Amino acid sequence: MHILGWSMLSTVLLLLSPLSWRVDIPVEFWIRQVVLAVLLIAIFYTNMLWFVPKVLLKGKFWLFIITIILASVLFIGLLIYLDNFLKLPELMHKAFNPDEPYVYKGRRLSYDIFNVMVYLLTIGISTSVASVQKWQKDEALRRELDQQQINTELSYLKAQINPHFFFNTLNNIYALTNLDVKKAQEALLKLSRMMRYVLYENQKNETLLSREVSFINDYVELMKMRLTEKVKLNISIEEPKDDLIIAPMLLLPFLENSFKHGVSSQQPSEIMIKLEVMGNTVFFETRNHIFPVYSESPEGKENGIGLVNTQRRLSLLYPDKHRLKLVIDEAKQEYWVNLTINLE
Repeated sequence: MHILGWSMLSTVLLLLSPLSWRVDIPVEFWIRQVVLAVLLIAIFYTNMLWFVPKVLLKGKFWLFIITIILASVLFIGLLIYLDNFLKLPELMHKAFNPDEPYVYKGRRLSYDIFNVMVYLLTIGISTSVASVQKWQKDEALRRELDQQQINTELSYLKAQINPHFFFNTLNNIYALTNLDVKKAQEALLKLSRMMRYVLYENQKNETLLSREVSFINDYVELMKMRLTEKVKLNISIEEPKDDLIIAPMLLLPFLENSFKHGVSSQQPSEIMIKLEVMGNTVFFETRNHIFPVYSESPEGKENGIGLVNTQRRLSLLYPDKHRLKLVIDEAKQEYWVNLTINLE
């Protein structure tokens, strides 16, 4: 690209116009054009690779401007010296006016203005290229750092969710051992299957939605074993037909929250859990009554961690692809969760 660019620029600025003059141009003129091209190339790369990064991009704006102005004076001075050294004004006069004697009338101002414009064009393009390259490098570095931060944060969030889930489930089984040992054994088997999912699937960034739904069903069945007849469950979980991909254990904190706050040992309660799949979109909803949790209990101390982490995971994994509503109905003492995720 650099070779092509310089070839086109040299052809347009240094060759096309002289070739259209239809006169016998002296060799010294072409020597001068070659030297001019070399000077412009040297100015371009010196400015792009050294002067812009070391001066302009370091905040030394006025030093950059003053140096560019002084360098333009030096550039024109070198061209004047080169023209005089090659005796180019006299040779060009003979080429265009062979029958007239040469008389030096001074240097044409328009000629030097053209050279200054070419010089400034070279400086402008090289400065732009250096600035864009610096921006691209900074942007690539920023994206890499952002991705590293996201990966680190996701690992941290998942590490928090796993113990939170494990703690609550073990607490449920502990309560069940005082009521029915056989059911407690069945619960341990289910927990074993669920923890296998946690150990293997949660180490990945993605899993099949069908596996996530199976995990949810196991969790709900495990929770049923400790509930009394006062708790009414309204469960509607659709089995996904397509192999959609989702982040593992993303919905668990909402389920945990429903069973943790929506169950009372003294009052009747109802928990609604609904999951539907339409195309690439998952609709997930929970609704439960709100009962106070003893603040000194393990559940009370862990209150809110899972939901906060899940909201953060959603914002990192599905930006602009999810909609989450958390509503507290004070009148009915109910808590609603409405989540829509586009898994496309």
